[in-house]
Amino acid sequence: MEARGAVERLPVSRLPGWALGLIPLALIAVAIAAFALLGGPGLDGRTGPPVEELTVERTVLRPGEIELTIRNDGPDPVEIAQVSVNDAYLDFSAGTREVGRLAATEVTVPYPWIEGEAYEVFLLTSTGGTVEHVVDVAVETPATDTGFFALMVLLGVYVGVIPVALGMLWLPFVRRIDPRWVQLLLAVTIGLLAFLAIDAVGEGVEIAAGGAQAFGGAGLVFVGALLAYLLLAGIDGYLAGRGSGASSAGTSGAYLALLVAIGIGLHNLGEGLAIGSAYAIGSLALGTSLVVGFAIHNTTEGLAIVAPLAEARPRLGRLATLGLIAGTPAILGAVIGASAFNTSVAALLLGVGAGAIAQVIQQIAPLVRDPDGRLLHPLSVAGLLAGITIMYLTGLLITV
Repeated sequence: MEARGAVERLPVSRLPGWALGLIPLALIAVAIAAFALLGGPGLDGRTGPPVEELTVERTVLRPGEIELTIRNDGPDPVEIAQVSVNDAYLDFSAGTREVGRLAATEVTVPYPWIEGEAYEVFLLTSTGGTVEHVVDVAVETPATDTGFFALMVLLGVYVGVIPVALGMLWLPFVRRIDPRWVQLLLAVTIGLLAFLAIDAVGEGVEIAAGGAQAFGGAGLVFVGALLAYLLLAGIDGYLAGRGSGASSAGTSGAYLALLVAIGIGLHNLGEGLAIGSAYAIGSLALGTSLVVGFAIHNTTEGLAIVAPLAEARPRLGRLATLGLIAGTPAILGAVIGASAFNTSVAALLLGVGAGAIAQVIQQIAPLVRDPDGRLLHPLSVAGLLAGITIMYLTGLLITV
Protein backbone atom coordinates (compact mmCIF):
# COMPACT_ATOMS: atom_id res chain seq x y z
CA MET A 1 0.00 0.00 0.00
CA GLU A 2 1.41 3.39 -0.98
CA ALA A 3 2.25 5.81 1.79
CA ARG A 4 -0.20 8.70 2.37
CA GLY A 5 0.84 11.88 0.57
CA ALA A 6 2.71 10.05 -2.17
CA VAL A 7 2.78 11.95 -5.44
CA GLU A 8 0.27 10.59 -7.91
CA ARG A 9 1.93 9.57 -11.16
CA LEU A 10 0.50 10.88 -14.41
CA PRO A 11 -0.61 8.24 -16.90
CA VAL A 12 1.92 7.55 -19.62
CA SER A 13 0.74 8.75 -23.04
CA ARG A 14 0.92 6.33 -25.95
CA LEU A 15 1.48 9.16 -28.43
CA PRO A 16 4.95 9.42 -30.00
CA GLY A 17 7.29 12.06 -28.65
CA TRP A 18 7.15 14.27 -31.74
CA ALA A 19 3.35 14.43 -31.49
CA LEU A 20 3.53 15.51 -27.85
CA GLY A 21 5.88 18.30 -28.91
CA LEU A 22 3.49 19.51 -31.64
CA ILE A 23 0.37 19.66 -29.45
CA PRO A 24 1.29 22.97 -27.68
CA LEU A 25 2.28 24.53 -31.02
CA ALA A 26 -1.03 23.49 -32.58
CA LEU A 27 -3.00 24.97 -29.68
CA ILE A 28 -1.06 28.25 -29.96
CA ALA A 29 -1.83 28.38 -33.70
CA VAL A 30 -5.55 27.78 -33.03
CA ALA A 31 -5.61 30.54 -30.40
CA ILE A 32 -3.91 33.04 -32.74
CA ALA A 33 -6.24 32.15 -35.61
CA ALA A 34 -9.31 32.59 -33.41
CA PHE A 35 -8.01 35.96 -32.20
CA ALA A 36 -7.46 37.12 -35.78
CA LEU A 37 -10.88 35.88 -36.99
CA LEU A 38 -12.62 37.73 -34.16
CA GLY A 39 -10.87 40.95 -35.20
CA GLY A 40 -8.65 41.30 -32.15
CA PRO A 41 -11.33 41.84 -29.46
CA GLY A 42 -10.39 44.57 -27.02
CA LEU A 43 -7.81 46.16 -29.32
CA ASP A 44 -10.11 48.15 -31.57
CA GLY A 45 -10.65 51.04 -29.19
CA ARG A 46 -7.41 52.88 -29.97
CA THR A 47 -7.67 56.68 -29.86
CA GLY A 48 -5.37 59.51 -30.82
CA PRO A 49 -3.28 60.18 -33.92
CA PRO A 50 -1.17 57.45 -35.55
CA VAL A 51 2.43 57.02 -34.48
CA GLU A 52 4.64 58.39 -37.27
CA GLU A 53 8.38 57.72 -37.22
CA LEU A 54 10.25 58.19 -40.48
CA THR A 55 14.02 57.90 -40.85
CA VAL A 56 16.21 59.07 -43.72
CA GLU A 57 18.57 56.16 -44.37
CA ARG A 58 20.47 57.43 -47.41
CA THR A 59 20.92 60.63 -49.40
CA VAL A 60 21.88 60.64 -53.09
CA LEU A 61 22.70 63.92 -54.81
CA ARG A 62 22.57 64.12 -58.59
CA PRO A 63 22.74 67.25 -60.75
CA GLY A 64 19.44 69.03 -60.26
CA GLU A 65 17.85 66.56 -57.83
CA ILE A 66 17.98 65.18 -54.31
CA GLU A 67 16.96 61.59 -53.61
CA LEU A 68 16.21 60.36 -50.10
CA THR A 69 15.64 56.77 -48.99
CA ILE A 70 12.93 56.89 -46.32
CA ARG A 71 12.08 54.06 -43.92
CA ASN A 72 9.10 53.85 -41.58
CA ASP A 73 10.27 52.94 -38.07
CA GLY A 74 6.85 53.28 -36.46
CA PRO A 75 3.92 50.84 -36.08
CA ASP A 76 1.51 52.71 -38.40
CA PRO A 77 1.57 53.47 -42.14
CA VAL A 78 2.73 57.00 -42.93
CA GLU A 79 1.77 59.03 -45.99
CA ILE A 80 4.24 61.63 -47.28
CA ALA A 81 2.24 64.69 -48.33
CA GLN A 82 4.79 67.42 -49.08
CA VAL A 83 8.54 68.01 -49.25
CA SER A 84 10.40 71.28 -48.72
CA VAL A 85 14.04 72.22 -49.23
CA ASN A 86 15.31 75.31 -47.38
CA ASP A 87 11.69 76.31 -46.57
CA ALA A 88 10.52 76.08 -50.23
CA TYR A 89 7.83 73.48 -50.94
CA LEU A 90 8.53 71.52 -54.11
CA ASP A 91 6.99 68.86 -56.32
CA PHE A 92 8.39 65.41 -55.69
CA SER A 93 8.07 61.84 -56.87
CA ALA A 94 8.09 58.72 -54.74
CA GLY A 95 7.98 54.98 -55.27
CA THR A 96 4.96 55.04 -52.97
CA ARG A 97 3.68 57.93 -50.90
CA GLU A 98 2.29 55.66 -48.18
CA VAL A 99 5.08 53.84 -46.37
CA GLY A 100 4.07 50.76 -44.38
CA ARG A 101 5.69 49.51 -41.20
CA LEU A 102 9.40 48.71 -41.76
CA ALA A 103 8.96 49.51 -45.46
CA ALA A 104 11.10 51.98 -47.39
CA THR A 105 10.63 54.26 -50.38
CA GLU A 106 12.74 56.64 -52.46
CA VAL A 107 11.66 60.29 -52.56
CA THR A 108 13.12 62.33 -55.43
CA VAL A 109 12.98 66.15 -55.31
CA PRO A 110 14.01 68.26 -58.34
CA TYR A 111 16.22 71.01 -56.89
CA PRO A 112 19.18 72.98 -58.30
CA TRP A 113 21.50 72.43 -55.35
CA ILE A 114 24.95 74.02 -55.27
CA GLU A 115 28.07 72.05 -54.37
CA GLY A 116 29.44 72.88 -50.95
CA GLU A 117 26.22 74.42 -49.64
CA ALA A 118 24.12 73.09 -46.75
CA TYR A 119 20.44 72.18 -47.16
CA GLU A 120 17.54 71.41 -44.84
CA VAL A 121 14.94 68.99 -46.15
CA PHE A 122 11.55 68.70 -44.45
CA LEU A 123 9.06 65.90 -45.06
CA LEU A 124 5.45 66.75 -44.18
CA THR A 125 3.10 63.80 -43.51
CA SER A 126 -0.63 63.70 -44.17
CA THR A 127 -1.34 64.27 -40.46
CA GLY A 128 0.91 67.33 -40.24
CA GLY A 129 3.96 65.63 -38.77
CA THR A 130 7.42 66.65 -39.96
CA VAL A 131 10.73 64.90 -40.46
CA GLU A 132 13.89 66.99 -40.76
CA HIS A 133 17.02 65.94 -42.62
CA VAL A 134 20.14 68.07 -43.02
CA VAL A 135 22.68 67.81 -45.84
CA ASP A 136 25.73 69.41 -44.24
CA VAL A 137 27.80 69.70 -47.42
CA ALA A 138 26.21 69.05 -50.80
CA VAL A 139 28.47 66.91 -52.99
CA GLU A 140 27.40 64.87 -55.99
CA THR A 141 27.12 61.19 -55.15
CA PRO A 142 29.70 59.31 -57.24
CA ALA A 143 28.44 57.00 -59.95
CA THR A 144 29.10 53.32 -59.29
CA ASP A 145 31.23 52.72 -62.37
CA THR A 146 34.52 50.88 -62.82
CA GLY A 147 36.57 53.88 -61.72
CA PHE A 148 34.48 54.22 -58.56
CA PHE A 149 34.98 50.62 -57.50
CA ALA A 150 38.69 50.85 -58.33
CA LEU A 151 38.97 53.84 -55.99
CA MET A 152 37.19 51.94 -53.19
CA VAL A 153 39.54 48.99 -53.66
CA LEU A 154 42.52 51.32 -53.54
CA LEU A 155 41.25 52.95 -50.34
CA GLY A 156 40.74 49.52 -48.77
CA VAL A 157 44.29 48.51 -49.67
CA TYR A 158 45.68 51.75 -48.25
CA VAL A 159 43.87 51.60 -44.92
CA GLY A 160 43.61 47.82 -44.44
CA VAL A 161 45.99 45.55 -46.32
CA ILE A 162 49.20 47.60 -46.38
CA PRO A 163 49.18 48.75 -42.71
CA VAL A 164 48.46 45.24 -41.41
CA ALA A 165 51.21 43.77 -43.61
CA LEU A 166 53.70 46.36 -42.35
CA GLY A 167 52.79 45.58 -38.75
CA MET A 168 53.41 41.88 -39.31
CA LEU A 169 57.04 42.69 -40.14
CA TRP A 170 57.60 42.81 -36.37
CA LEU A 171 57.57 38.98 -36.29
CA PRO A 172 61.42 38.58 -36.35
CA PHE A 173 61.64 41.04 -33.45
CA VAL A 174 58.97 39.15 -31.50
CA ARG A 175 60.88 35.86 -31.94
CA ARG A 176 64.16 37.20 -30.57
CA ILE A 177 63.06 39.00 -27.42
CA ASP A 178 62.89 37.45 -23.95
CA PRO A 179 59.74 35.35 -23.26
CA ARG A 180 58.71 37.80 -20.53
CA TRP A 181 58.55 40.56 -23.13
CA VAL A 182 56.48 38.30 -25.37
CA GLN A 183 54.02 38.09 -22.51
CA LEU A 184 54.05 41.88 -22.37
CA LEU A 185 53.32 42.06 -26.12
CA LEU A 186 50.39 39.69 -25.67
CA ALA A 187 49.03 42.03 -23.00
CA VAL A 188 49.53 44.92 -25.45
CA THR A 189 47.58 42.86 -28.01
CA ILE A 190 44.69 42.50 -25.56
CA GLY A 191 44.75 46.27 -25.01
CA LEU A 192 44.69 46.89 -28.76
CA LEU A 193 41.80 44.50 -29.27
CA ALA A 194 39.85 45.88 -26.30
CA PHE A 195 40.07 49.37 -27.78
CA LEU A 196 38.89 48.07 -31.18
CA ALA A 197 35.91 46.34 -29.55
CA ILE A 198 34.89 49.46 -27.64
CA ASP A 199 35.35 51.56 -30.77
CA ALA A 200 33.19 49.18 -32.82
CA VAL A 201 30.37 49.24 -30.26
CA GLY A 202 30.51 53.04 -30.07
CA GLU A 203 30.39 53.42 -33.86
CA GLY A 204 27.60 50.88 -34.15
CA VAL A 205 25.44 52.58 -31.53
CA GLU A 206 26.02 55.95 -33.18
CA ILE A 207 25.04 54.62 -36.61
CA ALA A 208 21.99 52.87 -35.17
CA ALA A 209 20.84 56.06 -33.47
CA GLY A 210 21.07 57.86 -36.80
CA GLY A 211 18.79 55.58 -38.77
CA ALA A 212 18.62 51.89 -37.86
CA GLN A 213 15.70 52.06 -35.43
CA ALA A 214 13.35 50.07 -37.66
CA PHE A 215 15.16 46.78 -37.03
CA GLY A 216 16.12 47.17 -33.40
CA GLY A 217 18.34 50.24 -33.31
CA ALA A 218 21.27 49.89 -30.93
CA GLY A 219 20.07 46.39 -30.09
CA LEU A 220 21.41 45.27 -33.47
CA VAL A 221 24.94 46.03 -32.29
CA PHE A 222 24.62 43.82 -29.23
CA VAL A 223 22.78 41.07 -31.13
CA GLY A 224 25.62 40.99 -33.67
CA ALA A 225 28.20 40.91 -30.88
CA LEU A 226 26.46 38.03 -29.11
CA LEU A 227 26.05 36.02 -32.33
CA ALA A 228 29.71 36.40 -33.28
CA TYR A 229 30.92 35.55 -29.77
CA LEU A 230 28.76 32.41 -29.56
CA LEU A 231 29.68 31.32 -33.09
CA LEU A 232 33.42 31.55 -32.44
CA ALA A 233 32.98 29.88 -29.04
CA GLY A 234 31.08 27.05 -30.71
CA ILE A 235 33.77 26.60 -33.36
CA ASP A 236 36.45 26.55 -30.67
CA GLY A 237 34.51 23.98 -28.65
CA TYR A 238 34.03 21.82 -31.75
CA LEU A 239 37.75 21.87 -32.57
CA ALA A 240 38.66 21.12 -28.96
CA GLY A 241 36.17 18.25 -28.86
CA ARG A 242 37.78 16.68 -31.93
CA GLY A 243 41.18 16.94 -30.28
CA SER A 244 42.43 19.25 -33.02
CA GLY A 245 46.00 20.34 -32.61
CA ALA A 246 44.96 23.80 -33.71
CA SER A 247 42.82 24.19 -30.63
CA SER A 248 44.75 22.59 -27.83
CA ALA A 249 42.97 24.31 -24.95
CA GLY A 250 42.93 27.38 -27.13
CA THR A 251 46.66 27.98 -26.59
CA SER A 252 48.17 27.18 -30.02
CA GLY A 253 50.04 30.21 -31.30
CA ALA A 254 48.93 29.65 -34.92
CA TYR A 255 45.32 29.20 -33.81
CA LEU A 256 45.38 32.37 -31.72
CA ALA A 257 46.93 34.32 -34.58
CA LEU A 258 44.10 33.15 -36.84
CA LEU A 259 41.49 34.22 -34.31
CA VAL A 260 43.13 37.62 -33.94
CA ALA A 261 43.19 38.05 -37.73
CA ILE A 262 39.49 37.13 -37.98
CA GLY A 263 38.54 39.55 -35.21
CA ILE A 264 40.56 42.38 -36.75
CA GLY A 265 39.17 41.57 -40.20
CA LEU A 266 35.59 41.88 -38.97
CA HIS A 267 36.46 45.19 -37.33
CA ASN A 268 38.10 46.43 -40.53
CA LEU A 269 34.93 45.47 -42.41
CA GLY A 270 33.02 47.94 -40.25
CA GLU A 271 35.82 50.47 -40.66
CA GLY A 272 35.54 50.12 -44.44
CA LEU A 273 31.78 50.67 -44.23
CA ALA A 274 32.36 53.96 -42.43
CA ILE A 275 34.95 55.07 -44.99
CA GLY A 276 32.82 54.16 -48.00
CA SER A 277 29.64 55.77 -46.69
CA ALA A 278 31.51 58.94 -45.75
CA TYR A 279 33.01 59.10 -49.24
CA ALA A 280 29.57 58.70 -50.82
CA ILE A 281 28.25 61.81 -49.04
CA GLY A 282 31.40 63.85 -49.57
CA SER A 283 32.52 64.04 -45.92
CA LEU A 284 35.69 61.99 -46.23
CA ALA A 285 39.00 63.84 -46.10
CA LEU A 286 40.78 62.13 -48.99
CA GLY A 287 44.15 63.59 -48.14
CA THR A 288 47.58 62.50 -47.07
CA SER A 289 46.71 62.88 -43.40
CA LEU A 290 43.93 60.29 -43.70
CA VAL A 291 46.16 57.67 -45.34
CA VAL A 292 48.99 58.32 -42.89
CA GLY A 293 46.60 58.19 -39.94
CA PHE A 294 45.12 54.85 -40.92
CA ALA A 295 48.55 53.46 -41.78
CA ILE A 296 49.89 54.19 -38.30
CA HIS A 297 46.67 53.15 -36.56
CA ASN A 298 46.27 49.82 -38.36
CA THR A 299 49.95 48.92 -38.33
CA THR A 300 49.50 48.04 -34.66
CA GLU A 301 46.92 45.46 -35.75
CA GLY A 302 49.68 43.59 -37.59
CA LEU A 303 51.65 43.43 -34.34
CA ALA A 304 48.60 41.94 -32.63
CA ILE A 305 48.51 39.15 -35.21
CA VAL A 306 52.17 38.11 -34.94
CA ALA A 307 52.49 38.43 -31.15
CA PRO A 308 51.08 34.90 -30.53
CA LEU A 309 53.56 33.48 -33.10
CA ALA A 310 56.71 34.00 -31.04
CA GLU A 311 57.16 30.23 -30.57
CA ALA A 312 55.87 29.24 -34.02
CA ARG A 313 57.58 29.02 -37.41
CA PRO A 314 54.78 29.73 -39.88
CA ARG A 315 55.46 29.69 -43.60
CA LEU A 316 55.35 32.87 -45.63
CA GLY A 317 52.13 31.73 -47.30
CA ARG A 318 50.45 31.32 -43.89
CA LEU A 319 51.54 34.80 -42.83
CA ALA A 320 50.24 36.27 -46.09
CA THR A 321 46.91 34.52 -45.52
CA LEU A 322 46.63 35.97 -42.00
CA GLY A 323 47.36 39.44 -43.33
CA LEU A 324 44.71 39.12 -46.05
CA ILE A 325 42.12 37.83 -43.56
CA ALA A 326 42.70 40.90 -41.40
CA GLY A 327 43.13 43.53 -44.12
CA THR A 328 40.98 42.73 -47.16
CA PRO A 329 37.59 43.12 -45.38
CA ALA A 330 38.32 46.86 -45.42
CA ILE A 331 38.07 46.72 -49.23
CA LEU A 332 34.72 44.94 -49.13
CA GLY A 333 33.44 47.35 -46.49
CA ALA A 334 34.47 50.40 -48.52
CA VAL A 335 32.68 49.11 -51.62
CA ILE A 336 29.49 48.25 -49.71
CA GLY A 337 29.55 51.48 -47.72
CA ALA A 338 29.88 53.72 -50.76
CA SER A 339 27.46 51.91 -53.08
CA ALA A 340 24.77 50.29 -50.92
CA PHE A 341 25.17 51.59 -47.37
CA ASN A 342 22.46 50.49 -44.94
CA THR A 343 22.48 51.66 -41.34
CA SER A 344 20.95 48.47 -39.98
CA VAL A 345 23.49 46.22 -41.72
CA ALA A 346 26.35 48.49 -40.65
CA ALA A 347 25.24 48.42 -36.99
CA LEU A 348 24.94 44.63 -37.07
CA LEU A 349 28.37 44.12 -38.68
CA LEU A 350 30.09 46.45 -36.23
CA GLY A 351 28.54 44.43 -33.41
CA VAL A 352 29.78 41.22 -35.06
CA GLY A 353 33.30 42.66 -35.07
CA ALA A 354 33.08 43.56 -31.38
CA GLY A 355 31.80 40.11 -30.41
CA ALA A 356 34.51 38.35 -32.38
CA ILE A 357 37.18 40.46 -30.71
CA ALA A 358 35.75 39.66 -27.27
CA GLN A 359 36.11 35.94 -28.00
CA VAL A 360 39.69 36.47 -29.18
CA ILE A 361 40.55 38.34 -25.97
CA GLN A 362 39.18 35.42 -23.94
CA GLN A 363 41.48 33.05 -25.85
CA ILE A 364 44.60 35.17 -25.36
CA ALA A 365 44.03 36.12 -21.71
CA PRO A 366 45.35 32.86 -20.17
CA LEU A 367 48.73 33.39 -21.87
CA VAL A 368 49.44 36.56 -19.90
CA ARG A 369 48.95 35.02 -16.45
CA ASP A 370 51.98 35.04 -14.17
CA PRO A 371 53.29 31.92 -12.32
CA ASP A 372 50.82 32.65 -9.50
CA GLY A 373 47.90 32.56 -11.91
CA ARG A 374 47.18 36.29 -11.76
CA LEU A 375 45.82 37.89 -14.91
CA LEU A 376 46.28 41.48 -13.76
CA HIS A 377 49.88 41.61 -12.57
CA PRO A 378 52.18 44.64 -13.10
CA LEU A 379 53.53 43.44 -16.46
CA SER A 380 50.10 42.66 -17.93
CA VAL A 381 48.57 45.89 -16.65
CA ALA A 382 51.40 47.85 -18.25
CA GLY A 383 50.78 46.03 -21.55
CA LEU A 384 47.03 46.63 -21.43
CA LEU A 385 47.47 50.33 -20.77
CA ALA A 386 50.09 50.60 -23.51
CA GLY A 387 47.84 48.89 -26.06
CA ILE A 388 44.84 51.09 -25.28
CA THR A 389 46.98 54.24 -25.30
CA ILE A 390 48.61 53.38 -28.63
CA MET A 391 45.24 52.82 -30.32
CA TYR A 392 43.80 56.00 -28.85
CA LEU A 393 46.70 58.22 -29.86
CA THR A 394 46.96 56.80 -33.39
CA GLY A 395 43.19 57.07 -33.72
CA LEU A 396 43.50 60.83 -33.23
CA LEU A 397 45.35 60.99 -36.56
CA ILE A 398 42.31 59.77 -38.47
CA THR A 399 39.77 62.30 -39.74
CA VAL A 400 36.63 60.96 -41.40
